[in-house]
Amino acid sequence: MHPQEQVIGILGGMGPAATADFYTKLVGRTQARRDQDHPCTVIWSDPTIPDRTQAILGLGEDPTPWMLRGVRHLEDAGATLIAVPCNTAHAFVPALQAKTNVPILHMIEETVELLFAAGIRKVGLLATTGTCRMGLYQGFADARGLQVLVPDSTVQEKVMEGILKIKGGNASSEVGRRLAGAAARLQTQGAQAVIAGCTEIPLALSQEMLRIPLIDPTGVLADAALRQSGFPLQGPGPETGSAVLRM
Repeated sequence: MHPQEQVIGILGGMGPAATADFYTKLVGRTQARRDQDHPCTVIWSDPTIPDRTQAILGLGEDPTPWMLRGVRHLEDAGATLIAVPCNTAHAFVPALQAKTNVPILHMIEETVELLFAAGIRKVGLLATTGTCRMGLYQGFADARGLQVLVPDSTVQEKVMEGILKIKGGNASSEVGRRLAGAAARLQTQGAQAVIAGCTEIPLALSQEMLRIPLIDPTGVLADAALRQSGFPLQGPGPETGSAVLRM
């Protein structure tokens, strides 16, 4: 299929700011000189999808029906592949993929493959408690011989506080510094890089705040969506961590 016949579907709203950030990165990573060089996209942003972490912890509703409704809307709009810019939501991606013939890109697998190719063998993870509890990164990392380091329970509470502040519209430098402190603790445990494993985290935490590479799965997902749709990419993007890893 010609690239211009591809339609990238974005299953978003988890949260809205992360969805907007993903689309911004998708546009920024496309090698384009005019409007017509960019891919067609369809965004379904449903912020009413129940909290993914609460569902994983057994404290909330299963978000799968809401997410599946979004998939159906993207199918109807002609999506030829689907990107889900939410790490925790990937716990439910297998169930979604079983009910659609449209390929759903796996952001977590793509991120682990980037780390493996770069020679990283021990990586820190800043993510929601649900993502950590489900071992979403650990499963793919184990298969590639990577070790994933997660914060202890006390630090994890602070990470979750930071994520919730960002979801509430507070992506201040103070929130970023707190997340950077959690990343620094993982570095002292031997982390060679840190994954911003919640799509809100890159809105407050930047590479300049860390001494080791910050890997942004949102940017990794944007690259994967463009590659699989046949669109040329700009050079290695620092927002994905790939440029830093290749230094």
